[in-house]
Amino acid sequence: MDETVSAGDIARLADVGRAAVSNWRRRFEDFPSPVGGTASSPLYLLRDVESWLRRNGKPFQVSPAERLWTRLRTVDDLKLGEALAEVDADAATFEFLHARYLEAHSRLLSPTPPEVVEVVLATTDGDTVVDPACGTGSLLRASRGRHKSGQELDPVSARIARRRLPDAEIVTGDSLRRNGLPGHADAVVCDPPWHDRAWGHEELVGDARWTYGLPPRGEPELAWLQHCLSLAKPGGLVAVLLPSATASRRPGKRIRGNLLRAGAVRGVMTVQPGRDLWLLRNPVGRVPERIALLDAPGPVEPNTRVLDLLDDDVDLSPARRSGTDVSAYLAAQPTFALPPLPALRGQDVPEHTTIGELVRGAPGAHAVTSPTGAVYEIDPERLDPGFLEGVLRAAFSRTPTGSTRLDVRRTRVPLLPLAEQRRYGAAFAQLRALEEGLGDAAELVRLGYSGLLGGQVGPV
Repeated sequence: MDETVSAGDIARLADVGRAAVSNWRRRFEDFPSPVGGTASSPLYLLRDVESWLRRNGKPFQVSPAERLWTRLRTVDDLKLGEALAEVDADAATFEFLHARYLEAHSRLLSPTPPEVVEVVLATTDGDTVVDPACGTGSLLRASRGRHKSGQELDPVSARIARRRLPDAEIVTGDSLRRNGLPGHADAVVCDPPWHDRAWGHEELVGDARWTYGLPPRGEPELAWLQHCLSLAKPGGLVAVLLPSATASRRPGKRIRGNLLRAGAVRGVMTVQPGRDLWLLRNPVGRVPERIALLDAPGPVEPNTRVLDLLDDDVDLSPARRSGTDVSAYLAAQPTFALPPLPALRGQDVPEHTTIGELVRGAPGAHAVTSPTGAVYEIDPERLDPGFLEGVLRAAFSRTPTGSTRLDVRRTRVPLLPLAEQRRYGAAFAQLRALEEGLGDAAELVRLGYSGLLGGQVGPV
């Protein structure tokens, strides 16, 4: 079968961004047509792409590893992993092919992102490292441990992990139902499958690993947490990547509370939107009074009292405990006041014209943005930008939601000298600041309520 490449492959061959390849596809009628793939990820014949790049004077280079990957891509998607596991290649080439394989099947395989791998191993590592859901071995491979063991349910992923980690012990099988890993590890790292409702709740009801409580059927993540703790030695460190909802779902509050009371939780760190890193320790010695709740990767420094978390919800979500210092934010805010606006007598009310009349003439030298985002160029020697912005805001505020679109050129404008326009512009700026301040005040009210109820501030 002919060798094929994706848009990402073409970008690498030509050393350009993917946006450039998309641009070529739109601009050049002679760009090769797709021969396979999907609408969102089309495939092209490599020979057609090479010919087109030469014809259009665009330099490119196909390395031996890249050419080997294009040959692998001719294999049926369902058998691509098996083909990769059987490739005869040195370690560096195999890593290149593995990276392409993960890229091609990122939705199916859900690999742990490299930046998340770094965070995991920065917080938890040791001489003996275990991963009970190791996938293709990325967490184990990045670990500095000398003795590495992993277990993986998918036989193909396990074979790939063995190729990447020839000195590690990789076991194939269901780690929750039939653990094949040794215990007493210095460190346990894991990115387990999420939302697996068939994790073995019925078979494992009386399992000795459930020290902190039987995981509810709908909480497989809490089963993985306790399984990982069971593999660590006393005092051993554990890091498990879990969906953010695990920290707050009501069915899991009893187990979360027991983990806290036993001193098993070091912290919970949000590493990506919707993904938290749970940092645990197989308890030994004194129970800590504080744990770390971090809404972004960073040093694991305890910042939250355990006692404050042991309420009716036992919510360990970093987003609800970290963030704005409410009391400091409240104290720093200014008092908001309306600017002085003296009343005008009837004879002082200015005549009016329209924006269309004012902007008629030479091209402008200053840009003014309307509330809808439209940009108007004006001559600042004839029209003050702040004045026009205030007029536009007033016009749009008078237009009811859902009404006919406002004709800006017909908007009425007071006909004023430039100096007077600037005075109006300054008053409009004060009103704009008041408007923004009131928005901040609404946010302050919200923070005040949540701060009082969340224990961040207290009544006087």
